Amino acid sequence: MPSFYEFFAGGGMVRAGLGEGWTCLFANDFDARKGLAYQANWGTGGELTVGDVRALEVAALPGEPDLMWGSFPCQDLSLAGVRAGLGGERSGTFHAFMGLVGGLAEQGRAPRLVAVENVCGTLTSHGGRDFEAICRSFAEAGYRYGALVINAELFVPQSRPRLFVIGVREDVEAAPEMLAPGPVEPFHTRAVQRAAAALPEDVRAKLLWWNVPPPERRAATFADLIEESPVGVDWHNQAETERLLDLMSPVNSAKVEAARRAGRRMVGGVYRRTRIEAGERVQRAEVRFDDVAGCLRTPSGGSSRQIILVVDGPRVRSRLISARETARLMGLADGYVLPRNYNDAYHLTGDGVAVPVVRHLARYVFEPLVGAAAAGRRAA
Repeated sequence: MPSFYEFFAGGGMVRAGLGEGWTCLFANDFDARKGLAYQANWGTGGELTVGDVRALEVAALPGEPDLMWGSFPCQDLSLAGVRAGLGGERSGTFHAFMGLVGGLAEQGRAPRLVAVENVCGTLTSHGGRDFEAICRSFAEAGYRYGALVINAELFVPQSRPRLFVIGVREDVEAAPEMLAPGPVEPFHTRAVQRAAAALPEDVRAKLLWWNVPPPERRAATFADLIEESPVGVDWHNQAETERLLDLMSPVNSAKVEAARRAGRRMVGGVYRRTRIEAGERVQRAEVRFDDVAGCLRTPSGGSSRQIILVVDGPRVRSRLISARETARLMGLADGYVLPRNYNDAYHLTGDGVAVPVVRHLARYVFEPLVGAAAAGRRAA
């Protein structure tokens, strides 16, 4: 059975995506509240260590993992942040993560696979220098690597594009069908291609183009995941809904009017955003009715919490999205145990990685490579 380490583990969404066919040897997160959620879902077997990744010693990492995963913090790389990049306090923990990879290699325990996940802004952060630093770290650690942008909306009704960089140890052979001679859609976006083309020649020499098939067409819509009587949130009263509608620009108001005329129940996702209009900062409510929720974010403020707008003919209702609904948008089963506190639950889901995306990567990248490595060991 293949094994893995899960860093920046949150509530264990990577573990959920890998499934029962994988064994977790070690998990780590800095947030104690997320650690409680991890244990509530995966037990207290001792694999979880709560604490700063920068304080970890290689000696604390057991065994020889097949995969080492790190969804390191995005705040310094996000377009919504201050763009401090990999030199920032939070996103800079990537270096500590890769330092552990190097330490394992020195002991002859280098993972066969190393995967990191972050926002797509990583590709352009600091003029592409942060993406170059990530790729160089993989190359210098002895890994060939490839970058993919996968939008979770292919799997779940949530717009959530994320960058994945997946490295394979140089002595692990990849079957020819797993690699493409150049970029292929939909996962090698133009942004990935531009970032790859800008890499220095020595770093680009170890670049791979992972050939990952697209998933089957998604059937579920945003409306399918919405509850009439959710736990933990209440429907707004009419005055509150009217105030929300009043915050909409003429374009967004027109979207609501079109939904009223649709002749069917329409569910939209709303975010409050600050826009500059006539030189002044104005708060606006922006809605989408394309059967896909907006990207979940961590609830640092009221504007970052997604609001549901349900339009059924002349009747318009609104409320905050529930914690369970956010979990569904991440591909978590309804049996997944969420924190009781709303903000804690929203933070857990909004800061995670979509479960079916991990499963897709496991099926088409991780498991074939782990199987090839095992076959090679048996032949030797």
